Amino acid sequence: MDTINKIREEVHKVVVGQEKMVESLLIGLICQGHILLEGVPGLAKTTTINALAKTIGLDFKRVQFTPDLLPSDIIGTEIYDPTSNSFKIKRGPIFTNLLLADEINRAPAKVQSALLEVMQERQVTIGESSFKLDLPFLTMATQNPVEQEGAYELPEAQLDRFLMKVIVGYNTREEELEIARRVSNNSFEEIRQVATIDDLVNVRKEAMDVHIDSEVEKYIIELIFATREPKEYGLEQLSDYIEFGASPRASIDMYKAARAVAYIKGQDFVSPIEIAYIAKEVLRHRIILSYEAQAEGITQDMIIEKVLATVPIP
Repeated sequence: MDTINKIREEVHKVVVGQEKMVESLLIGLICQGHILLEGVPGLAKTTTINALAKTIGLDFKRVQFTPDLLPSDIIGTEIYDPTSNSFKIKRGPIFTNLLLADEINRAPAKVQSALLEVMQERQVTIGESSFKLDLPFLTMATQNPVEQEGAYELPEAQLDRFLMKVIVGYNTREEELEIARRVSNNSFEEIRQVATIDDLVNVRKEAMDVHIDSEVEKYIIELIFATREPKEYGLEQLSDYIEFGASPRASIDMYKAARAVAYIKGQDFVSPIEIAYIAKEVLRHRIILSYEAQAEGITQDMIIEKVLATVPIP
């Protein structure tokens, strides 16, 4: 627990506010899950991820996704060496601990699909050779919801591989004034390494020891099934709005993330409060809306709120 607090304190030396974003990235580290951050430019998404890598001494690489990006620009390629009359592997930026995929929705489908094997299997295939990545490996992806010109919407299979989708909002007036003062006076403190990969492994083991009661486990499953079969839960009005409910990965990720939240809060057990706290982040990118929902302005968050209000709390 002390390790998490130290990391959080260091990150906040350069990041003002944005508690939910920082906490979500910590949950991703604990659960070894990938995080998708959505927000307008200038909300310190890149700064936060870079600071997080420094606090643990992790290798960090950033890739700016553009429409002309190729899969080999990320994973690497084979290069012919005339001196040895053979091909050599040139490794791409994917060979790192923390990969920042900036504006991931600006890259075409081929590039996005190149990330699928890496995100799921933690391995890279270049030509006929496969390479296991050094752990930990996390993809922290960002996307800008404002500019849609030249953007490629992420397919459901890609979205499902993200542990959480976090909506990053603006800072408060007080926080924004503090940011302006710090930037103008160049008064940001230097980030120190306060943890190691071994510390992170210990944190994960401790988080795994957080107890989940059988009734709370059932509550997680009931929430997931309510997005698939809303009529069984008295949510007939939602059945026309949901094309597909949350996938089985949602159950797994909800279970892991709830444990991580409880651990960060210093608890040795998971309550329904922790589940409700991260429900939107775990589910919002896994519920596929119907055309009717989109036409009426119904969002995934609205559906999740209705499900949370209806499914009985243990």
